[in-house]
Amino acid sequence: MPSLDDLILELENSKRQFGGESGKRTEELLALASQRVFSDADSLIRFHEALLFIRAFPQTAGAFSMADKALSTFNRRVDALKKSGADLIAFDYIEYSGIAETMLSGTFSYDIVKWLVQSYPASVRVDWERSERREGLGHTLPRFLPLLYEDSLVEANIPYLDWLHAATGKQERDLEWLVERFDRTKLSNKEKAEIFYGLDLRIRWVIGKSRASRTCNLLRPSKVFYHRSPLIRRNQISLDAEFTSAPIQVEELSPVEGLAMQDMLRATTTVRYRELYGITHGDPSTVVRADVGRGVQIFLWGLPPERRLPLRAYHAGFTLKNGVPINYIEGITTCERMEIGFNTFYTFRDGESAWVYAKVLRLLNQLVGVTCISIDPYQLGFHNEEAIESGAFWFYRKLGFRPTRPDLAKLVVVEEKKIASDPKYRTAARVLRRLSEGNAVYEAPGTGHGDWDRFAIRNVGLAVQCRMHREFNGDAEKMREVSAGQVARDLAFKPGSTRLEQRAFEDLALVLALVPDLNQWTGAEKTQAGRIVRAKTGADESRFARLLRSQEKLRKAIITLGEPARGVT
Repeated sequence: MPSLDDLILELENSKRQFGGESGKRTEELLALASQRVFSDADSLIRFHEALLFIRAFPQTAGAFSMADKALSTFNRRVDALKKSGADLIAFDYIEYSGIAETMLSGTFSYDIVKWLVQSYPASVRVDWERSERREGLGHTLPRFLPLLYEDSLVEANIPYLDWLHAATGKQERDLEWLVERFDRTKLSNKEKAEIFYGLDLRIRWVIGKSRASRTCNLLRPSKVFYHRSPLIRRNQISLDAEFTSAPIQVEELSPVEGLAMQDMLRATTTVRYRELYGITHGDPSTVVRADVGRGVQIFLWGLPPERRLPLRAYHAGFTLKNGVPINYIEGITTCERMEIGFNTFYTFRDGESAWVYAKVLRLLNQLVGVTCISIDPYQLGFHNEEAIESGAFWFYRKLGFRPTRPDLAKLVVVEEKKIASDPKYRTAARVLRRLSEGNAVYEAPGTGHGDWDRFAIRNVGLAVQCRMHREFNGDAEKMREVSAGQVARDLAFKPGSTRLEQRAFEDLALVLALVPDLNQWTGAEKTQAGRIVRAKTGADESRFARLLRSQEKLRKAIITLGEPARGVT
Protein backbone atom coordinates (compact mmCIF):
# COMPACT_ATOMS: atom_id res chain seq x y z
CA MET A 1 0.00 0.00 0.00
CA PRO A 2 1.34 3.49 -0.85
CA SER A 3 1.74 6.01 1.96
CA LEU A 4 -1.20 8.35 2.46
CA ASP A 5 0.90 11.28 1.29
CA ASP A 6 1.87 9.48 -1.93
CA LEU A 7 -1.72 8.42 -2.51
CA ILE A 8 -3.09 11.96 -2.18
CA LEU A 9 -0.28 13.33 -4.35
CA GLU A 10 -1.14 10.87 -7.12
CA LEU A 11 -4.84 11.74 -6.79
CA GLU A 12 -4.00 15.45 -7.09
CA ASN A 13 -2.06 14.74 -10.29
CA SER A 14 -4.65 12.35 -11.71
CA LYS A 15 -7.55 14.80 -11.27
CA ARG A 16 -5.81 17.14 -13.72
CA GLN A 17 -5.36 14.50 -16.42
CA PHE A 18 -8.12 14.17 -19.00
CA GLY A 19 -8.59 11.64 -21.76
CA GLY A 20 -7.43 8.06 -22.14
CA GLU A 21 -7.49 6.01 -18.94
CA SER A 22 -7.12 8.99 -16.61
CA GLY A 23 -10.70 8.77 -15.36
CA LYS A 24 -10.35 5.10 -14.52
CA ARG A 25 -7.17 5.79 -12.56
CA THR A 26 -8.89 8.61 -10.65
CA GLU A 27 -11.67 6.20 -9.69
CA GLU A 28 -9.11 3.68 -8.41
CA LEU A 29 -7.36 6.33 -6.35
CA LEU A 30 -10.64 7.62 -4.94
CA ALA A 31 -11.55 4.09 -3.88
CA LEU A 32 -8.20 3.66 -2.13
CA ALA A 33 -8.26 7.06 -0.43
CA SER A 34 -11.83 6.58 0.77
CA GLN A 35 -10.73 3.51 2.72
CA ARG A 36 -7.91 5.27 4.55
CA VAL A 37 -7.96 6.85 8.00
CA PHE A 38 -6.60 10.41 8.06
CA SER A 39 -4.55 11.28 11.13
CA ASP A 40 -3.61 14.88 10.29
CA ALA A 41 -5.52 17.94 9.09
CA ASP A 42 -3.23 18.76 6.16
CA SER A 43 -3.79 15.42 4.42
CA LEU A 44 -7.53 15.52 5.06
CA ILE A 45 -7.75 19.05 3.62
CA ARG A 46 -5.83 17.98 0.50
CA PHE A 47 -8.27 15.09 0.04
CA HIS A 48 -11.22 17.47 0.49
CA GLU A 49 -9.94 19.90 -2.14
CA ALA A 50 -9.28 17.08 -4.59
CA LEU A 51 -12.84 15.82 -4.09
CA LEU A 52 -14.30 19.27 -4.76
CA PHE A 53 -12.26 19.65 -7.94
CA ILE A 54 -13.33 16.22 -9.19
CA ARG A 55 -16.97 17.04 -8.35
CA ALA A 56 -16.68 20.18 -10.52
CA PHE A 57 -14.44 18.73 -13.28
CA PRO A 58 -15.24 14.99 -13.36
CA GLN A 59 -13.57 12.75 -15.91
CA THR A 60 -16.19 10.00 -15.59
CA ALA A 61 -19.58 9.32 -14.06
CA GLY A 62 -17.89 7.00 -11.58
CA ALA A 63 -15.46 9.69 -10.41
CA PHE A 64 -18.30 12.21 -10.05
CA SER A 65 -20.40 9.80 -8.01
CA MET A 66 -17.52 8.73 -5.77
CA ALA A 67 -16.48 12.33 -5.08
CA ASP A 68 -20.08 13.29 -4.36
CA LYS A 69 -20.51 10.42 -1.90
CA ALA A 70 -17.20 11.12 -0.15
CA LEU A 71 -18.13 14.77 0.31
CA SER A 72 -21.58 13.92 1.67
CA THR A 73 -20.00 11.96 4.54
CA PHE A 74 -16.91 14.12 4.99
CA ASN A 75 -18.12 15.56 8.30
CA ARG A 76 -17.50 12.14 9.87
CA ARG A 77 -13.83 12.30 8.91
CA VAL A 78 -13.42 15.77 10.41
CA ASP A 79 -15.27 14.69 13.55
CA ALA A 80 -13.03 11.62 13.89
CA LEU A 81 -9.96 13.81 13.49
CA LYS A 82 -11.21 16.12 16.23
CA LYS A 83 -11.74 13.21 18.60
CA SER A 84 -8.23 11.93 17.90
CA GLY A 85 -6.75 15.09 19.38
CA ALA A 86 -4.98 16.10 16.15
CA ASP A 87 -3.85 19.68 15.54
CA LEU A 88 -6.72 21.39 13.66
CA ILE A 89 -5.12 24.80 13.05
CA ALA A 90 -4.90 24.20 9.27
CA PHE A 91 -8.70 24.35 9.06
CA ASP A 92 -8.52 28.03 10.05
CA TYR A 93 -6.37 29.10 7.08
CA ILE A 94 -8.35 31.32 4.71
CA GLU A 95 -7.47 29.04 1.77
CA TYR A 96 -9.21 26.10 3.42
CA SER A 97 -11.80 27.54 5.82
CA GLY A 98 -15.41 26.46 5.63
CA ILE A 99 -15.07 22.66 5.59
CA ALA A 100 -17.87 20.67 7.25
CA GLU A 101 -17.62 20.23 11.05
CA THR A 102 -15.26 23.19 11.42
CA MET A 103 -15.89 26.69 12.79
CA LEU A 104 -15.13 30.31 11.85
CA SER A 105 -14.31 33.32 13.97
CA GLY A 106 -14.22 36.66 12.21
CA THR A 107 -15.72 40.14 11.87
CA PHE A 108 -18.58 40.70 9.45
CA SER A 109 -20.89 43.56 8.50
CA TYR A 110 -24.19 44.08 10.26
CA ASP A 111 -26.16 42.81 7.27
CA ILE A 112 -24.17 39.56 7.06
CA VAL A 113 -24.45 39.05 10.82
CA LYS A 114 -28.20 39.60 10.60
CA TRP A 115 -28.37 37.08 7.75
CA LEU A 116 -26.34 34.56 9.78
CA VAL A 117 -28.61 34.98 12.81
CA GLN A 118 -31.71 34.50 10.66
CA SER A 119 -30.33 31.57 8.68
CA TYR A 120 -28.25 29.69 11.28
CA PRO A 121 -29.52 30.91 14.69
CA ALA A 122 -28.33 27.90 16.68
CA SER A 123 -24.80 28.03 15.28
CA VAL A 124 -23.82 31.71 15.55
CA ARG A 125 -22.54 33.46 18.67
CA VAL A 126 -20.43 36.43 19.70
CA ASP A 127 -16.87 35.20 20.18
CA TRP A 128 -16.28 37.21 23.35
CA GLU A 129 -12.89 35.61 24.00
CA ARG A 130 -11.54 37.09 20.76
CA SER A 131 -13.53 40.34 20.88
CA GLU A 132 -10.88 42.15 22.87
CA ARG A 133 -11.93 45.77 22.26
CA ARG A 134 -14.87 46.59 24.51
CA GLU A 135 -14.88 50.37 24.06
CA GLY A 136 -17.55 50.15 21.36
CA LEU A 137 -19.97 48.55 23.83
CA GLY A 138 -19.87 51.69 25.97
CA HIS A 139 -20.91 53.86 23.05
CA THR A 140 -23.67 51.55 21.76
CA LEU A 141 -25.24 49.50 24.54
CA PRO A 142 -26.77 52.50 26.38
CA ARG A 143 -29.15 52.78 23.40
CA PHE A 144 -30.67 49.47 24.49
CA LEU A 145 -29.90 49.10 28.21
CA PRO A 146 -31.72 51.49 30.60
CA LEU A 147 -29.50 53.22 33.20
CA LEU A 148 -26.23 51.93 31.71
CA TYR A 149 -25.11 55.56 31.40
CA GLU A 150 -25.16 55.67 35.21
CA ASP A 151 -22.21 53.29 35.06
CA SER A 152 -20.53 54.03 31.74
CA LEU A 153 -20.24 57.83 32.00
CA VAL A 154 -18.52 58.02 35.38
CA GLU A 155 -17.04 54.64 36.30
CA ALA A 156 -13.95 52.74 35.16
CA ASN A 157 -13.71 49.09 34.13
CA ILE A 158 -17.39 48.75 33.28
CA PRO A 159 -18.61 45.09 33.27
CA TYR A 160 -20.52 45.50 30.02
CA LEU A 161 -21.12 41.77 29.64
CA ASP A 162 -22.78 41.64 33.06
CA TRP A 163 -25.18 44.34 31.93
CA LEU A 164 -25.79 42.59 28.62
CA HIS A 165 -26.34 39.14 30.12
CA ALA A 166 -28.69 40.54 32.74
CA ALA A 167 -30.81 41.90 29.87
CA THR A 168 -30.62 38.86 27.58
CA GLY A 169 -31.10 36.20 30.25
CA LYS A 170 -28.28 34.02 28.95
CA GLN A 171 -25.05 34.48 27.04
CA GLU A 172 -26.14 32.30 24.11
CA ARG A 173 -28.67 34.98 23.11
CA ASP A 174 -26.25 37.94 23.03
CA LEU A 175 -25.99 38.18 19.25
CA GLU A 176 -29.63 37.43 18.51
CA TRP A 177 -30.68 40.02 21.12
CA LEU A 178 -28.36 42.69 19.70
CA VAL A 179 -29.60 42.14 16.14
CA GLU A 180 -33.22 42.33 17.33
CA ARG A 181 -32.50 45.63 19.11
CA PHE A 182 -30.81 47.12 16.05
CA ASP A 183 -33.66 45.94 13.85
CA ARG A 184 -36.25 47.71 16.00
CA THR A 185 -34.56 51.10 15.89
CA LYS A 186 -35.63 53.82 13.47
CA LEU A 187 -32.07 54.17 12.23
CA SER A 188 -31.41 53.89 8.50
CA ASN A 189 -29.74 50.75 7.17
CA LYS A 190 -26.54 52.73 6.72
CA GLU A 191 -26.62 54.03 10.30
CA LYS A 192 -27.24 50.55 11.70
CA ALA A 193 -24.27 49.20 9.77
CA GLU A 194 -21.99 52.04 10.92
CA ILE A 195 -22.91 51.72 14.60
CA PHE A 196 -22.67 47.92 14.58
CA TYR A 197 -19.26 48.17 12.93
CA GLY A 198 -18.13 50.27 15.88
CA LEU A 199 -18.80 47.35 18.23
CA ASP A 200 -15.92 45.45 16.55
CA LEU A 201 -17.43 42.08 17.46
CA ARG A 202 -15.92 38.79 16.35
CA ILE A 203 -18.57 36.27 15.35
CA ARG A 204 -18.17 32.55 15.99
CA TRP A 205 -19.96 30.29 13.52
CA VAL A 206 -19.94 26.56 14.17
CA ILE A 207 -20.59 25.24 10.67
CA GLY A 208 -21.17 21.60 11.64
CA LYS A 209 -23.11 19.63 9.05
CA SER A 210 -24.63 22.82 7.65
CA ARG A 211 -25.41 23.06 3.96
CA ALA A 212 -23.42 26.30 4.06
CA SER A 213 -20.08 24.50 4.34
CA ARG A 214 -17.84 24.33 1.27
CA THR A 215 -18.23 20.58 1.54
CA CYS A 216 -22.01 20.59 1.17
CA ASN A 217 -22.89 23.86 -0.58
CA LEU A 218 -23.46 22.14 -3.91
CA LEU A 219 -26.36 21.71 -6.33
CA ARG A 220 -27.06 18.55 -8.26
CA PRO A 221 -27.03 19.51 -11.95
CA SER A 222 -29.76 18.22 -14.23
CA LYS A 223 -27.00 17.03 -16.56
CA VAL A 224 -23.37 16.51 -15.58
CA PHE A 225 -20.64 17.55 -18.00
CA TYR A 226 -17.77 15.04 -18.08
CA HIS A 227 -14.29 16.09 -19.20
CA ARG A 228 -13.12 13.28 -21.46
CA SER A 229 -10.51 15.41 -23.24
CA PRO A 230 -7.99 18.04 -22.07
CA LEU A 231 -9.30 21.24 -20.52
CA ILE A 232 -9.51 24.41 -22.61
CA ARG A 233 -6.27 26.33 -22.15
CA ARG A 234 -5.80 30.06 -21.92
CA ASN A 235 -4.04 30.24 -25.30
CA GLN A 236 -7.19 28.85 -26.92
CA ILE A 237 -9.27 31.83 -25.76
CA SER A 238 -9.89 34.96 -27.85
CA LEU A 239 -11.79 37.74 -26.11
CA ASP A 240 -12.24 39.50 -29.45
CA ALA A 241 -13.99 36.41 -30.84
CA GLU A 242 -16.04 36.04 -27.66
CA PHE A 243 -17.29 39.64 -27.74
CA THR A 244 -18.43 39.25 -31.34
CA SER A 245 -20.06 35.84 -30.79
CA ALA A 246 -23.78 35.09 -30.81
CA PRO A 247 -25.85 36.28 -27.83
CA ILE A 248 -26.03 34.00 -24.79
CA GLN A 249 -29.48 32.75 -23.84
CA VAL A 250 -30.53 34.24 -20.49
CA GLU A 251 -33.30 33.19 -18.11
CA GLU A 252 -34.82 35.49 -15.50
CA LEU A 253 -35.35 33.82 -12.12
CA SER A 254 -38.28 34.46 -9.80
CA PRO A 255 -37.50 36.49 -6.65
CA VAL A 256 -37.67 33.29 -4.58
CA GLU A 257 -35.27 31.48 -6.90
CA GLY A 258 -33.05 34.54 -7.05
CA LEU A 259 -32.85 34.80 -3.26
CA ALA A 260 -31.90 31.12 -3.02
CA MET A 261 -28.97 31.65 -5.39
CA GLN A 262 -27.86 34.79 -3.56
CA ASP A 263 -27.99 32.91 -0.25
CA MET A 264 -25.87 30.18 -1.79
CA LEU A 265 -23.21 32.73 -2.72
CA ARG A 266 -23.44 34.48 0.66
CA ALA A 267 -22.63 31.18 2.32
CA THR A 268 -19.92 30.45 -0.24
CA THR A 269 -18.08 33.70 0.44
CA THR A 270 -18.77 34.04 4.18
CA VAL A 271 -17.21 30.67 5.02
CA ARG A 272 -14.15 31.91 3.10
CA TYR A 273 -14.03 35.13 5.20
CA ARG A 274 -14.97 37.20 2.15
CA GLU A 275 -17.69 39.81 1.80
CA LEU A 276 -18.64 41.88 -1.24
CA TYR A 277 -21.16 44.70 -1.30
CA GLY A 278 -23.23 43.23 -4.12
CA ILE A 279 -23.31 39.78 -2.54
CA THR A 280 -24.54 41.18 0.77
CA HIS A 281 -27.11 43.57 -0.75
CA GLY A 282 -28.14 42.05 -4.08
CA ASP A 283 -31.69 42.44 -5.40
CA PRO A 284 -33.27 38.95 -5.70
CA SER A 285 -35.80 40.20 -8.25
CA THR A 286 -33.01 40.91 -10.78
CA VAL A 287 -31.21 37.54 -10.81
CA VAL A 288 -30.59 36.00 -14.23
CA ARG A 289 -29.06 32.66 -15.15
CA ALA A 290 -27.14 31.69 -18.26
CA ASP A 291 -26.17 28.13 -19.18
CA VAL A 292 -23.04 28.63 -21.26
CA GLY A 293 -22.06 24.99 -21.77
CA ARG A 294 -19.51 22.57 -20.30
CA GLY A 295 -21.56 22.32 -17.10
CA VAL A 296 -21.21 26.06 -16.39
CA GLN A 297 -24.01 28.31 -15.17
CA ILE A 298 -23.47 32.04 -14.61
CA PHE A 299 -25.71 33.99 -12.23
CA LEU A 300 -25.78 37.81 -12.23
CA TRP A 301 -27.86 40.46 -10.47
CA GLY A 302 -28.03 44.13 -9.60
CA LEU A 303 -28.72 46.18 -6.49
CA PRO A 304 -32.07 47.47 -5.22
CA PRO A 305 -32.45 51.25 -5.76
CA GLU A 306 -31.87 52.12 -2.10
CA ARG A 307 -28.49 50.31 -2.10
CA ARG A 308 -27.05 51.65 -5.36
CA LEU A 309 -23.81 53.56 -5.73
CA PRO A 310 -24.14 57.30 -6.42
CA LEU A 311 -22.52 57.35 -9.88
CA ARG A 312 -21.81 53.85 -11.15
CA ALA A 313 -23.94 50.81 -12.02
CA TYR A 314 -23.18 47.67 -10.01
CA HIS A 315 -23.61 43.98 -10.78
CA ALA A 316 -22.51 40.90 -8.87
CA GLY A 317 -22.78 37.16 -9.29
CA PHE A 318 -21.03 33.83 -9.39
CA THR A 319 -20.48 30.70 -11.45
CA LEU A 320 -21.48 27.09 -10.84
CA LYS A 321 -19.55 24.28 -12.48
CA ASN A 322 -21.58 21.06 -12.36
CA GLY A 323 -23.35 22.59 -9.35
CA VAL A 324 -20.16 23.63 -7.51
CA PRO A 325 -19.51 27.35 -6.80
CA ILE A 326 -16.11 28.09 -8.36
CA ASN A 327 -15.85 31.90 -8.30
CA TYR A 328 -17.53 35.21 -7.57
CA ILE A 329 -17.99 38.22 -9.86
CA GLU A 330 -18.22 41.97 -9.28
CA GLY A 331 -18.71 44.49 -12.08
CA ILE A 332 -18.90 48.28 -11.56
CA THR A 333 -19.77 50.30 -14.66
CA THR A 334 -19.36 53.84 -15.92
CA CYS A 335 -20.74 54.18 -19.48
CA GLU A 336 -19.07 51.33 -21.41
CA ARG A 337 -16.20 50.91 -18.94
CA MET A 338 -16.46 48.21 -16.29
CA GLU A 339 -14.12 47.65 -13.38
CA ILE A 340 -14.35 43.91 -12.84
CA GLY A 341 -13.41 41.64 -9.99
CA PHE A 342 -13.29 37.96 -10.90
CA ASN A 343 -12.00 35.63 -8.22
CA THR A 344 -11.68 31.91 -8.86
CA PHE A 345 -11.46 30.03 -5.57
CA TYR A 346 -8.12 28.35 -4.79
CA THR A 347 -9.46 24.84 -5.29
CA PHE A 348 -10.46 25.41 -8.93
CA ARG A 349 -7.57 27.43 -10.33
CA ASP A 350 -6.36 24.42 -12.28
CA GLY A 351 -9.71 24.42 -14.12
CA GLU A 352 -10.86 26.36 -17.17
CA SER A 353 -10.61 29.81 -15.55
CA ALA A 354 -9.82 31.68 -18.78
CA TRP A 355 -12.73 30.11 -20.67
CA VAL A 356 -15.18 30.85 -17.85
CA TYR A 357 -13.82 34.40 -17.56
CA ALA A 358 -14.39 35.00 -21.26
CA LYS A 359 -18.00 33.80 -20.98
CA VAL A 360 -18.61 36.07 -17.98
CA LEU A 361 -17.27 39.09 -19.87
CA ARG A 362 -19.41 38.28 -22.91
CA LEU A 363 -22.51 38.03 -20.73
CA LEU A 364 -21.76 41.35 -19.03
CA ASN A 365 -21.20 42.90 -22.45
CA GLN A 366 -24.57 41.56 -23.56
CA LEU A 367 -26.50 42.63 -20.45
CA VAL A 368 -24.82 45.92 -19.52
CA GLY A 369 -23.23 47.02 -22.80
CA VAL A 370 -19.65 47.13 -21.48
CA THR A 371 -16.82 47.03 -24.04
CA CYS A 372 -13.89 48.37 -22.00
CA ILE A 373 -12.86 46.07 -19.15
CA SER A 374 -10.56 47.49 -16.48
CA ILE A 375 -8.58 45.45 -13.95
CA ASP A 376 -7.68 47.08 -10.64
CA PRO A 377 -3.99 46.98 -9.61
CA TYR A 378 -4.83 44.77 -6.60
CA GLN A 379 -6.11 42.05 -8.91
CA LEU A 380 -2.80 42.22 -10.76
CA GLY A 381 -0.70 41.97 -7.61
CA PHE A 382 -0.45 45.44 -6.07
CA HIS A 383 -0.13 44.74 -2.33
CA ASN A 384 -1.40 41.24 -3.15
CA GLU A 385 1.34 38.60 -2.90
CA GLU A 386 -1.03 35.81 -3.82
CA ALA A 387 -1.56 37.44 -7.24
CA ILE A 388 2.21 37.92 -7.61
CA GLU A 389 2.87 34.26 -6.87
CA SER A 390 0.24 33.12 -9.37
CA GLY A 391 1.50 35.49 -12.10
CA ALA A 392 -1.92 37.15 -12.35
CA PHE A 393 -0.60 39.94 -14.58
CA TRP A 394 0.30 37.49 -17.33
CA PHE A 395 -3.08 35.75 -17.07
CA TYR A 396 -4.72 39.02 -18.11
CA ARG A 397 -2.00 40.10 -20.51
CA LYS A 398 -2.25 36.88 -22.53
CA LEU A 399 -5.99 37.46 -22.83
CA GLY A 400 -5.39 40.83 -24.48
CA PHE A 401 -5.22 43.28 -21.58
CA ARG A 402 -2.67 46.10 -21.67
CA PRO A 403 -1.32 48.50 -19.01
CA THR A 404 -2.82 52.00 -19.18
CA ARG A 405 0.36 53.68 -17.92
CA PRO A 406 2.93 54.30 -20.70
CA ASP A 407 5.92 53.40 -18.49
CA LEU A 408 4.38 50.02 -17.64
CA ALA A 409 3.46 49.40 -21.30
CA LYS A 410 7.15 49.86 -22.19
CA LEU A 411 8.17 47.45 -19.42
CA VAL A 412 5.77 44.82 -20.82
CA VAL A 413 7.44 45.09 -24.23
CA VAL A 414 10.83 44.48 -22.62
CA GLU A 415 9.56 41.46 -20.68
CA GLU A 416 7.81 39.95 -23.71
CA LYS A 417 11.03 40.18 -25.71
CA LYS A 418 12.87 38.29 -22.97
CA ILE A 419 10.17 35.63 -22.90
CA ALA A 420 10.24 35.27 -26.70
CA SER A 421 14.04 34.84 -26.75
CA ASP A 422 14.20 32.39 -23.82
CA PRO A 423 11.30 29.95 -23.21
CA LYS A 424 12.69 29.25 -19.72
CA TYR A 425 12.63 32.91 -18.70
CA ARG A 426 10.26 33.85 -15.87
CA THR A 427 9.40 37.41 -14.88
CA ALA A 428 10.88 38.22 -11.47
CA ALA A 429 8.51 39.01 -8.59
CA ARG A 430 9.90 42.55 -8.26
CA VAL A 431 9.02 43.19 -11.94
CA LEU A 432 5.53 41.74 -11.46
CA ARG A 433 5.06 44.11 -8.52
CA ARG A 434 6.03 47.02 -10.74
CA LEU A 435 3.67 45.88 -13.51
CA SER A 436 0.83 45.74 -11.01
CA GLU A 437 1.12 49.41 -10.04
CA GLY A 438 -1.43 50.55 -12.62
CA ASN A 439 -4.67 49.38 -14.19
CA ALA A 440 -4.83 47.06 -17.18
CA VAL A 441 -7.62 47.27 -19.77
CA TYR A 442 -9.14 45.22 -22.54
CA GLU A 443 -10.97 47.08 -25.30
CA ALA A 444 -13.38 45.05 -27.40
CA PRO A 445 -13.53 45.53 -31.18
CA GLY A 446 -15.03 48.92 -32.03
CA THR A 447 -14.11 50.53 -28.70
CA GLY A 448 -12.18 53.80 -28.72
CA HIS A 449 -8.54 53.08 -27.91
CA GLY A 450 -7.26 54.83 -24.79
CA ASP A 451 -10.44 56.78 -24.03
CA TRP A 452 -10.46 55.61 -20.41
CA ASP A 453 -6.72 55.22 -19.78
CA ARG A 454 -6.44 58.12 -17.33
CA PHE A 455 -9.90 57.78 -15.79
CA ALA A 456 -10.56 56.97 -12.14
CA ILE A 457 -13.94 57.45 -10.51
CA ARG A 458 -12.15 58.71 -7.40
CA ASN A 459 -11.00 61.77 -9.35
CA VAL A 460 -14.63 62.69 -10.05
CA GLY A 461 -15.28 62.62 -6.31
CA LEU A 462 -12.17 64.66 -5.60
CA ALA A 463 -13.29 67.29 -8.11
CA VAL A 464 -16.59 67.58 -6.21
CA GLN A 465 -14.71 67.99 -2.91
CA CYS A 466 -12.53 70.75 -4.42
CA ARG A 467 -15.65 72.63 -5.49
CA MET A 468 -17.15 72.19 -2.02
CA HIS A 469 -14.03 73.78 -0.52
CA ARG A 470 -13.76 76.48 -3.15
CA GLU A 471 -17.37 77.63 -3.42
CA PHE A 472 -19.17 76.42 -0.29
CA ASN A 473 -16.57 76.61 2.48
CA GLY A 474 -16.91 72.87 3.13
CA ASP A 475 -20.71 72.88 3.51
CA ALA A 476 -21.83 69.63 1.83
CA GLU A 477 -25.56 70.15 2.30
CA LYS A 478 -25.41 73.66 0.88
CA MET A 479 -23.55 72.36 -2.16
CA ARG A 480 -26.14 69.61 -2.67
CA GLU A 481 -28.99 72.12 -2.49
CA VAL A 482 -27.40 74.63 -4.87
CA SER A 483 -26.24 71.96 -7.34
CA ALA A 484 -29.66 70.29 -7.48
CA GLY A 485 -31.37 73.62 -8.13
CA GLN A 486 -28.84 74.65 -10.77
CA VAL A 487 -29.00 71.36 -12.66
CA ALA A 488 -32.80 71.20 -12.50
CA ARG A 489 -32.97 74.65 -14.10
CA ASP A 490 -30.27 73.94 -16.71
CA LEU A 491 -31.95 70.71 -17.81
CA ALA A 492 -35.55 71.90 -17.28
CA PHE A 493 -35.83 68.73 -15.19
CA LYS A 494 -38.26 67.96 -12.36
CA PRO A 495 -36.90 65.38 -9.86
CA GLY A 496 -39.07 62.47 -8.75
CA SER A 497 -41.35 62.83 -5.75
CA THR A 498 -39.84 60.12 -3.53
CA ARG A 499 -36.89 60.76 -1.24
CA LEU A 500 -34.99 57.95 -2.98
CA GLU A 501 -35.39 59.59 -6.39
CA GLN A 502 -34.51 63.00 -5.00
CA ARG A 503 -31.35 61.69 -3.34
CA ALA A 504 -30.25 59.94 -6.53
CA PHE A 505 -30.82 63.17 -8.47
CA GLU A 506 -28.83 65.18 -5.93
CA ASP A 507 -25.91 62.75 -6.17
CA LEU A 508 -25.82 63.01 -9.97
CA ALA A 509 -26.37 66.77 -9.82
CA LEU A 510 -23.09 67.16 -7.90
CA VAL A 511 -21.32 65.88 -11.03
CA LEU A 512 -23.57 67.50 -13.63
CA ALA A 513 -23.00 70.87 -11.96
CA LEU A 514 -19.31 70.56 -12.92
CA VAL A 515 -20.16 70.35 -16.64
CA PRO A 516 -19.34 73.89 -17.85
CA ASP A 517 -21.79 74.20 -20.77
CA LEU A 518 -24.73 72.21 -19.39
CA ASN A 519 -27.22 75.03 -19.88
CA GLN A 520 -26.22 75.31 -23.54
CA TRP A 521 -27.07 71.72 -24.46
CA THR A 522 -29.80 71.15 -27.04
CA GLY A 523 -33.29 70.21 -25.98
CA ALA A 524 -32.72 66.61 -27.10
CA GLU A 525 -29.48 66.39 -25.11
CA LYS A 526 -31.18 67.73 -22.00
CA THR A 527 -34.06 65.30 -22.39
CA GLN A 528 -31.61 62.41 -22.69
CA ALA A 529 -29.82 63.58 -19.54
CA GLY A 530 -33.16 63.55 -17.72
CA ARG A 531 -33.77 59.95 -18.83
CA ILE A 532 -30.35 59.01 -17.44
CA VAL A 533 -31.20 60.52 -14.06
CA ARG A 534 -34.50 58.65 -13.87
CA ALA A 535 -32.85 55.37 -14.93
CA LYS A 536 -30.61 55.48 -11.86
CA THR A 537 -33.52 54.35 -9.69
CA GLY A 538 -35.17 52.21 -12.36
CA ALA A 539 -35.70 48.47 -12.28
CA ASP A 540 -32.27 47.65 -13.73
CA GLU A 541 -29.11 49.76 -13.66
CA SER A 542 -28.02 48.27 -16.98
CA ARG A 543 -30.29 50.80 -18.69
CA PHE A 544 -28.62 53.62 -16.74
CA ALA A 545 -25.17 52.50 -17.96
CA ARG A 546 -26.32 52.19 -21.58
CA LEU A 547 -28.03 55.59 -21.60
CA LEU A 548 -24.98 57.23 -20.03
CA ARG A 549 -22.82 55.77 -22.75
CA SER A 550 -25.16 57.00 -25.50
CA GLN A 551 -25.14 60.65 -24.33
CA GLU A 552 -21.82 61.59 -25.90
CA LYS A 553 -21.45 65.04 -24.31
CA LEU A 554 -22.06 63.69 -20.82
CA ARG A 555 -19.79 60.70 -21.46
CA LYS A 556 -16.94 62.99 -22.51
CA ALA A 557 -17.53 65.27 -19.54
CA ILE A 558 -17.32 62.33 -17.13
CA ILE A 559 -14.11 61.09 -18.73
CA THR A 560 -12.60 64.56 -18.39
CA LEU A 561 -13.69 64.88 -14.76
CA GLY A 562 -12.11 61.48 -14.06
CA GLU A 563 -8.66 62.55 -15.21
CA PRO A 564 -6.11 63.17 -12.42
CA ALA A 565 -5.76 66.94 -12.92
CA ARG A 566 -9.39 67.48 -11.89
CA GLY A 567 -8.64 66.31 -8.36
CA VAL A 568 -6.15 69.14 -7.72
CA THR A 569 -7.19 72.42 -6.06
